Amino acid sequence: MLTPPNILTIAGSDSGGGAGIQADLKTIMALGGYGMSVITALTAQNGQGVTGIHAPDPDFVALELKTVLEGFPVAAAKTGMLFSAGIIRAVSPLLRQRSFPLVADPVSVSQSGSRLLQEDAVMALKEEILPDCDLLTPNRPEAEMLTGLSIASVDDAFAAGEKLLSMGAKAVLVKGGHMNSSLMVTDCLCMPGQAPRALPQARVETENNHGTGCTLSAAIATGLGKGLPLLTAVTRAQEFLNLALRKSYSPGKGCGPVNHAAALNV
Repeated sequence: MLTPPNILTIAGSDSGGGAGIQADLKTIMALGGYGMSVITALTAQNGQGVTGIHAPDPDFVALELKTVLEGFPVAAAKTGMLFSAGIIRAVSPLLRQRSFPLVADPVSVSQSGSRLLQEDAVMALKEEILPDCDLLTPNRPEAEMLTGLSIASVDDAFAAGEKLLSMGAKAVLVKGGHMNSSLMVTDCLCMPGQAPRALPQARVETENNHGTGCTLSAAIATGLGKGLPLLTAVTRAQEFLNLALRKSYSPGKGCGPVNHAAALNV
């Protein structure tokens, strides 16, 4: 039996289980990795929304990360909800010393509209995380927030991706789930020195789309941790998410999660 690669998620906890740390760990295990976590915030959350957020002291979050890095050879990592400038500035020095790929999902707003990144943390994200990540995975609102550009088309997404590359990200995947298309979702992958790539997937009509961004970034990180090239890791993660959306269901009230076990039950 091959030893699974150690994949680390640095993100917030979703008490409803559909997004954040919980979605990441389910994804990592489903794709053959061993999941580890650094929890940046606790959210009181269900399918109807976020009712509260409690963040630990930034020094404790840094201690979580330091302790994991000292105890495990990490094959890849991802960041999700980082919440505050203090937490970002506490973990970024440790991440800069890493020897593994880092996927940064710049989580700013929940599916239900609750803010998950404080206003004063946006600049810290731009300064500390964006220039040091191997792949940045913003959705349309996050890409607009980070670049100041308006995105209404694939060409606009390409332009935003190129600007984010100029801001320091080593590669950018601008996700297309928020675009107005009834048939396809087109993610736009931008890498230095290469023409941007449009990566379309069939749109899945479902209300159970909680945790899609977390799931996609965790799946990409797991692929990178298994040694896959970036493009292959991205396209396989897209396929995993698309299946999870097609097999999604509602375990409770409100917006349900994607089905992270779908690939195990086909």
